Amino acid sequence: MTAVVSYVDEEIRSEVQDEIAWDSKIGPNTIGVAVKGGVATLSGGVNSYAAKVAAAEAAHRVRGVEAVANDITVHIPSFAERTDPDIAQAVLNSLQWNAWVPTNQLEVTVSQGVVTLKGTVDWLYQRRAAEDAISHLAGVRAVMNETRVAPQVQPKDLQQRLEHALQRSATVEASGITIETKGTGVTLKGKVHSYAERRAAGDAAWLAPGVTAVENLLVVENT
Repeated sequence: MTAVVSYVDEEIRSEVQDEIAWDSKIGPNTIGVAVKGGVATLSGGVNSYAAKVAAAEAAHRVRGVEAVANDITVHIPSFAERTDPDIAQAVLNSLQWNAWVPTNQLEVTVSQGVVTLKGTVDWLYQRRAAEDAISHLAGVRAVMNETRVAPQVQPKDLQQRLEHALQRSATVEASGITIETKGTGVTLKGKVHSYAERRAAGDAAWLAPGVTAVENLLVVENT
């Protein structure tokens, strides 16, 4: 029996393909796109991990995309290949030169071009900065960021402060969001109009001092 593809999903798939082709950072690729129920699955291959990340970001920018499954394979061209020791040294240099990364709190492992980060940081932005610092290095096939966020500051009046943060945000429509807090954890529920708004709300929650976990259950409502 032939599967029926909705017009909406087919339209989203076409838009994702166009957005990927539009983004010059992705470069030469054989990326395939499938969309079902607003979930975009990317397959095929690119020549760098940076291009793989950029492709997922491009898909997320398309209206109607609720989630992205990034199954793209990285094929490093011969001129960009690096040994694991060379990659490890480049990773350490990049982390040490990034003012937001507490290098002394991280452990780096490289195996067949796959970089694994472990350790504990105080803030989400430090975890992200560490990953961003190495995602564009030549020879990297993948980044496994296993860094934990464990703030040393205990949150006070967390729910009220988060509500105010969302209300003053220019990128978030706070009226459709419900905030639940338990200890140092935050759960966001409700509906938003785009993936960018969903991520912005989650980022706002992570910025709160003392937060150790954010469960973002916001649903992107296609309008």
